[in-house]
Amino acid sequence: MSSSHSPVHHQLAFQSLPRSMTTLETWTFGVTNHLSWITLVPTVHAELGTAAIFVWIPAVIVGMLVNYQVKHLGRNLVDVSGGTPNYITRLWTGYPIIARYAAIGYLISWLSVIPLNSVILTDMIKTNLDIIDITCPEIMLKFSFTLLPFIVAFSGNRALNILHLLFSFPALILLLLFCCQGLGFLAFSPHSPGFFPDTWASLSFIDWAKWFFFISYTAYSCETVSSFVADSRHPRQTLKFLDIAAWLMLPIFIGGSWVIIRLSTIEGLEDHAYLNLAVASTSFWGDFAPITVTFLLTICCLVGSTTAVSNSPRIIYQLAIDKHLSPIFSLVSARGVFGASLVLSLCISMIYCLWGDVSQIVIVGNVAWFVAFMLMHLGLWKKRHQPNILWPKLSLGLFIIETIILLLTAYNWGWQDFLAGFFAPFIVLIVDVVVRYLPLPIFRSYWWIKLYQSQRQKSVKDPLIIQVGILIFLLCSAVLVGCLFVWQLNIAFITTSKNLTVILLITVAFVGVAIACWTSLPQVVALTEARESAEHLFTVAQDAILVLDEQGIIRQANPATEYFFGVHPSQLLGHHLQQWLPELTKYPESWDKRAEHTLHHHQQIRTLEVSISDRLHQDFQEYVAIIHDITQRKQAEEILRNSETQLRQEAQQLAAQLVQSEKMSSLGQLVAGVAHEINNPVSFIYGNITPANQYIQNLIKLIQLYQQHYPKPVPEIVTEIVDMDLEFVITDLPKLLGSMEFGAERIKDIVLSLRNFSRLDEAEMKAVNIHEGIDGALMILRGRLKASPQRPAIEVIQNYSQLPKVECYPGQLNQVFMNILANAIDALEESLINGSITDNAKIEIYTEISKDQQVIIRMQDNGVGIPENIQKRLFEPFFTTKPVGKGTGLGLSISYKIITEKHHGSLQCISTPGLGTEFIITIPLKQKG
Repeated sequence: MSSSHSPVHHQLAFQSLPRSMTTLETWTFGVTNHLSWITLVPTVHAELGTAAIFVWIPAVIVGMLVNYQVKHLGRNLVDVSGGTPNYITRLWTGYPIIARYAAIGYLISWLSVIPLNSVILTDMIKTNLDIIDITCPEIMLKFSFTLLPFIVAFSGNRALNILHLLFSFPALILLLLFCCQGLGFLAFSPHSPGFFPDTWASLSFIDWAKWFFFISYTAYSCETVSSFVADSRHPRQTLKFLDIAAWLMLPIFIGGSWVIIRLSTIEGLEDHAYLNLAVASTSFWGDFAPITVTFLLTICCLVGSTTAVSNSPRIIYQLAIDKHLSPIFSLVSARGVFGASLVLSLCISMIYCLWGDVSQIVIVGNVAWFVAFMLMHLGLWKKRHQPNILWPKLSLGLFIIETIILLLTAYNWGWQDFLAGFFAPFIVLIVDVVVRYLPLPIFRSYWWIKLYQSQRQKSVKDPLIIQVGILIFLLCSAVLVGCLFVWQLNIAFITTSKNLTVILLITVAFVGVAIACWTSLPQVVALTEARESAEHLFTVAQDAILVLDEQGIIRQANPATEYFFGVHPSQLLGHHLQQWLPELTKYPESWDKRAEHTLHHHQQIRTLEVSISDRLHQDFQEYVAIIHDITQRKQAEEILRNSETQLRQEAQQLAAQLVQSEKMSSLGQLVAGVAHEINNPVSFIYGNITPANQYIQNLIKLIQLYQQHYPKPVPEIVTEIVDMDLEFVITDLPKLLGSMEFGAERIKDIVLSLRNFSRLDEAEMKAVNIHEGIDGALMILRGRLKASPQRPAIEVIQNYSQLPKVECYPGQLNQVFMNILANAIDALEESLINGSITDNAKIEIYTEISKDQQVIIRMQDNGVGIPENIQKRLFEPFFTTKPVGKGTGLGLSISYKIITEKHHGSLQCISTPGLGTEFIITIPLKQKG
């Protein structure tokens, strides 16, 4: 597999959007469709007259309901980008074709907004140019206005958001002023034609359905803000704007439409947006109406296109994340550029631009979009049992009404445009299949990843030259355009020239931003990123970083300096570093590049490594001092030097412990093997004694029967009975078998004790009877307890209490018993041999359990005891009072570690010289953990 198709590159295709947008930036995208109202209202008014209001009112009511439904769905989908269409896909989980159709139908509707606005802007320019007999380059303007927002979008996400923010709110305020001032004029002005008309135009249901479908394109789309929830810093606040957007529909869509209906009554205006708005606003804005309407229309069109370019790639991105489209569309650059998604959006917009006029674009773009909302309402009904579904019965009713409207629309608007719009999403799906399987580099993720990486790594060595060049270009272009504009007009500064000036200024502003986005803005962003990176490193560094001037005065200090010097970094500024490090000289130029210094701080001594670097900074020298605390390193080095001997001794101790442990382990294995070998023949003997005894009893009974029935045997038998003393054999033979059985039982007990003791090499902690371990140790040591020619026997007194099973390491605990008992026997032997005691040598063993669930084992002998100076060193490794070759001095040391470290208990020695010694073992009944 080539690197270009490696899994790493495939994984990079799925990136989450950074939450970089402010709440205000997302809110401005929520008013785009309110602004787009002005592009549709003249068409409806031209066809329906006063009856148009009866179409706007129900459309607004349904649009407000849609906003609340989308907000309710979005509460649980704050990480989903693209808003409504991607919420619809989640209503149709398990039906991928329906889900994709609905989402793509919504998408292509938004992409029709861009060419629609381009046509409106071109018509507005053409209208003004026709007045002064200047030919308008319509095709060039349409494609230029379509391409302009994409140019900004391809440069970065942030610039597009800020551009949208700067123009959206002024346009919204101006539009609200138009609606409110127009309604006030109708209600209160003496020049008003009246708030209500004298006659009303008639409206059939078929016409109502036709135009309801037409304006739903705007009325349903006021939920745009949901598309930007995934990259909002405050997604909940972003969703709240859906409420505001819903209520803004009342004054704009209904109030503004009524103003147009009542005041735009001149014949011949038809569906021209600019002329209808200009005529209506002249009643209350006077001579300012044309230029104000021009300003409003221009901004609304460009802002609408900007929103579409921002919204559509997010829809495609989320569809790719959800695996409804090719993974290549999920790619996002570090600066928020949806490369592949923008290319697809641009292609669809250009197709619309070639398609036709405003009405055709609206119809074709609106069909699949309207079906998407029908599927949303049906999906809400289908998921009606889920708690996050709002008004499912009402949604079902809306779906039925919308179905009727769609069928009537096909009849009214013509089947050709209807079918083109209905099947448009399938064309996009076919394009997606081509992208998935056509082996072109641009259709593969690695190509886009490589492009993004090269753009991010690209740096300009001298950006100042570029900035100056761009400035000269813009200035010269502005002068040239102004001159050409005046030369072309060559007439008085009339209203037409004012309108064209407004259009020109706003368009130049957008073009200027586009040029900056591709030239100077990337350099500014790169400089900002570099500055933020340097500031981040300066702030988070754990070493102290100081910037000094040529006099050694501190000019900058990072937060880490507070740890070193104990004062806030701001208190260091303006002071010489010598105040804290007196070993330094006055001027930094004489300092060593790297040196160690001692700092006395809070009665502590720290060793610091100070590195000094210098760099030429125009007309003065600036120094950077990096201070690193090496106190711990110095202490560690000192400890290492001082502990070499100790480590060597510990190594010897560990080696001896390993030897001792190996010996005990070998002893355990030997004992276990011997016990096993003895156990087999003993079991054979012990198992045969009972049947042998039975056989002998049967034979004796048979002899007695013979004596009873044949009391006078032959002389030869009488002689044999006398020789073998039959009566004695009959009496003694059962006793003999009883003695053999007792001996076999005794051997079995010894074997059992040996097997218990052989647990020495067991590593698991388990609950055992510790009495068995003590008995096993005594069994091993029984030979040493017996009397010898040099001394009498040693008595062992076992006073065991009733103990439950104790959690311990049985093998290691048996080793402790063995060590203590062996030392007790050694002490008693020495006392008996040297005459310190003459008889009654004994070892007493006591076991009990305390109230706090501690098991106590006491082993006491009546020897001569241990002197106090020796008691203090009993548990030290290698300490022994025995002659060379008799002991290693590790038995009690190992026992102490086994009890204290392994069993979390205690081992004490209590000894009184002349009276004996007692060892007390205390361990918990149950080990913790």
